Amino acid sequence: SAEGALGGYHTFDVQRSLNIGVVLFIVSEIFFFVSIFWAYFHSALSPTVELGSQWPAPGVEPLNAFEIPLLNTILLLTSASSLTYAHHALINGSRKSCLIGFVVTLALAVTFTGFQALEYIEAPFTISDGVFGSTFFFSTGFHGIHVIIGTIFITVALARIISYQLTDHHHLGFEAAALYWHFVDVVWLFLF
Repeated sequence: SAEGALGGYHTFDVQRSLNIGVVLFIVSEIFFFVSIFWAYFHSALSPTVELGSQWPAPGVEPLNAFEIPLLNTILLLTSASSLTYAHHALINGSRKSCLIGFVVTLALAVTFTGFQALEYIEAPFTISDGVFGSTFFFSTGFHGIHVIIGTIFITVALARIISYQLTDHHHLGFEAAALYWHFVDVVWLFLF
């Protein structure tokens, strides 16, 4: 067959279609997060009388943004840099540097997830503490699920690089995982 003659590589049209598919998937995810931000800002900018016309409601103490949330921001931004480093190393044919970039990215992703779990455990409020608690836990939890999914994508890409399935000229799966990871990073910046 014609595709069999390509030696495992995708045709240009297939590559373009896969790229468009990844972009459309990320756009659909953006709409999910826009709706979550909408719920938060609607409640924060016009708190109801039932909440004492305050945000957050009286008795709910928000987290200090300059503790675990700031640390998590640094972790995710650093992971984006290490993943970009891995991508450039792969393109330039430096396999060892690429693998190091991947391992650093995965370590930072797992650390982020651990600190997010710690933040949930130590939070002075719960998901049942009104709109503030529910929007906080829903938005950060939804993001956390995306971090875990991104970590899986990156792990699969790493496994494919280790087994020589992805090369400097054939790494569409890695680019899709990296694009998704950068999307997750940008969403966190809005959450922070």
